[in-house]
This record gives sequence, C-alpha cells and structure tokens, in this order.
Amino acid sequence: MPKDNKIAGAYEVSPAAGYAGDVMPATAWKILSEQKDAVLIDVRTRPEWNFIGLPDLEPLAKKPALVEWQVFPSMQPNPDFVTALSGALTNKDAPLLFLCRSGARSAAAAKAMTAAGYSTCLNIADGFEGPLNAEAKRGAAGGWKAAGLPWRQT
Repeated sequence: MPKDNKIAGAYEVSPAAGYAGDVMPATAWKILSEQKDAVLIDVRTRPEWNFIGLPDLEPLAKKPALVEWQVFPSMQPNPDFVTALSGALTNKDAPLLFLCRSGARSAAAAKAMTAAGYSTCLNIADGFEGPLNAEAKRGAAGGWKAAGLPWRQT
C-alpha cells in the first residue's frame, strides 16, 4: 500500500506487487479531483493518443502527462521513460496514476517509477479502453471510456 496516508485508507486501492496498487477508473478520477498534486500519466503510444483519444482532465484544470512506455512503431521499451518523467515530477510523494489501453503497460510503468523512488504509483485497472468484449472490441466492457469519464479525440 502507499505510504502516503492521504491515499492509503482514503480510496479503494487493490494491492499489487511492486507498486502502490490498482484503482478502478472512477477511483482514479476521484483521486485526481480531490488530490491537488495527483498526476495522470498516459503511457500509451502517440498513435493511440491521436486516434483513440485522451482522458479529458479540463474539468479538473489538469492535463495528462503523455510519455510512451513503448515507443511506436517498434514497440520497444522507452529507454528514457523514467528519466523523462523524473525530470518533470519533483514531488516523489504525489499520487501518480498510470494509464494505458488495458492496464498492462501502465502497471509496468508504475513498477518502474516505484523503483525510482516514487511512493504512490497507482495503476488504473482496465486502462483507457478496457478488456475485449464478446465481439472482440474494446471500450464497452471496462476502462476509462466505459466508465463514462471525460475523454476527447484530437
């Protein structure tokens, strides 16, 4: 669990190995709404941001940080991920909420930033688009979009 008491016990966080835990998209929105220093970090690729959409944090007067965990088109791990994010985030106790398509890349990013000394790294379970539904499509069975949270396309 996070050692930051403003998250531990205040929000529903599922335990996870190597980082503070997993939160559902609605809980992530609540944390972003209530914790001034909370940051949403979208770790998907540029094409995903451009063609699938982005979380819209304007109602909270915030913007998501956009840092690819894997670099498109090779999909190789971004060797500069931790360095780039560490340079932009000076408060190592701020709640960091990581988001990808389905929750796998964001969990890896949360682990990496925890290893870099950040205490409250949270993975948004089901990601932006959620799991595949019965028709093998994403976006309806779980995730940020299916939860009805604000998002936009560019």
